Amino acid sequence: MNISNQPLSGRLTAAVIPAPGQIDIVETSLRLPDAGQVRIKLEGCGVCASNLTPWAGPEWMQFPTEPGGLGHEGWGRIDAVGEGVKGLSIGARVAALTYHAYASHDFASADMVVPLPPALEEKPFPGEPLGCAMNIFKRCDIEPGKTVAIIGIGFLGALLTQLAARAGARVIAISRRRQALEVAKRMGASEAIVMDDHWRIIEEVKKLTAGDFCHRVIEAVGKQWPIDLAAELTMERGRLVIAGYHQDGSRQVNMQLWNWRGIDVINAHERDPAVYIKGMRDAVAAVIEGRLDPFPLYTHRYPLEQLDQALNATRDRPDNFIKALVVN
Repeated sequence: MNISNQPLSGRLTAAVIPAPGQIDIVETSLRLPDAGQVRIKLEGCGVCASNLTPWAGPEWMQFPTEPGGLGHEGWGRIDAVGEGVKGLSIGARVAALTYHAYASHDFASADMVVPLPPALEEKPFPGEPLGCAMNIFKRCDIEPGKTVAIIGIGFLGALLTQLAARAGARVIAISRRRQALEVAKRMGASEAIVMDDHWRIIEEVKKLTAGDFCHRVIEAVGKQWPIDLAAELTMERGRLVIAGYHQDGSRQVNMQLWNWRGIDVINAHERDPAVYIKGMRDAVAAVIEGRLDPFPLYTHRYPLEQLDQALNATRDRPDNFIKALVVN
């Protein structure tokens, strides 16, 4: 392919985090993609809760971030194609697994790109978290008629609620925010429980399940208490699925309880990029087929220049907050 005819002019606009809780917007020259890459003119990028620890400035974090850094939920249109890329063309609308997507453009290896069909035209599609939800759901092994407790109803918990309910499971949603529980009910949860008192929740789930507790319990918070609660709500020979992002140190578990009940514990996080891409492709199919409808969950939208507000909203979670998008 002769790339000399492809667009080069223009500027790359990107967010940089120079210090905890601060952003700068920078502009640099816009290069062509390397061999095997495509360049994506981004329509937007989802804001991930995993950004919040770097945003707070832990000791291990290095500032300033690279331009666009931390953004990994981008989607948009290919506007340049590198040497040797086949099957992808300029103008194609795609989601991609990239890592500098708080920007006007990002670059992706051709095998880290997922085409978006015409049915999704003009729909925001942060592919990485949707792919995570599909991969977690697959590892939950949820069947019709099973009882599933989901602890933590943020974006991920809401998606898993919908996937489980549409697969025929009875879903018990547990969250500290009443507004999030209302979302869970709209996504198909049969019961909704406020996450306020450990023992009260256990007793309520025990009554709802005639003393059997739950076939599957998904922990989607990333804190110690939800892990403790999840084990208590898992029935004998049930499955506890860890979907929460635990990034603030070690955890303790009640190994006696885990042993006694003989539960299976699944860490549903992935690191293989190919698995992420498979999940993103599965998410596209699930949306097209009607098994997944994430669009009502995109509650807050910000321009790139307000990335700091988007991150703060993701941290503080105002009343109706579920998911923030940075849109270009």
